[in-house]
Amino acid sequence: QVQLVESGGGLVQAGNSLRLSCEASGRTFSWYGMGWFRQAPGKEREFVAAISWSGSSTSYVDSVKGRFTISRDNAKSTVYLQMNSMKPEDTAVYYCAQAKEHFGAIVATARGYDYWGQGTQVTVSS
Repeated sequence: QVQLVESGGGLVQAGNSLRLSCEASGRTFSWYGMGWFRQAPGKEREFVAAISWSGSSTSYVDSVKGRFTISRDNAKSTVYLQMNSMKPEDTAVYYCAQAKEHFGAIVATARGYDYWGQGTQVTVSS
């Protein structure tokens, strides 16, 4: 079945950059939209970014617009999250997810995804 494996998390100073990767297997990657979510201690899981199955549409939470960029490489079955100008409030466990519906509209809520990665810790120091 579907497996999603995140990588690229770590410790970074505020103002610097980090790129997360998520490699998928088990389903035809190019048929499905992909998303990134994050969860800080004591807080609910939050939508961060999503990209449609075609790659033609993207969506971001307001707090990361202009700083984060989601992209995908179908040849590598991988979705990326480029995080620039990072802030301490970006500290969280980041999860990638694959949409439930193939060829569907872009989804910005957790209920629209049925497979999740294990998460990768991102810590931003001030």
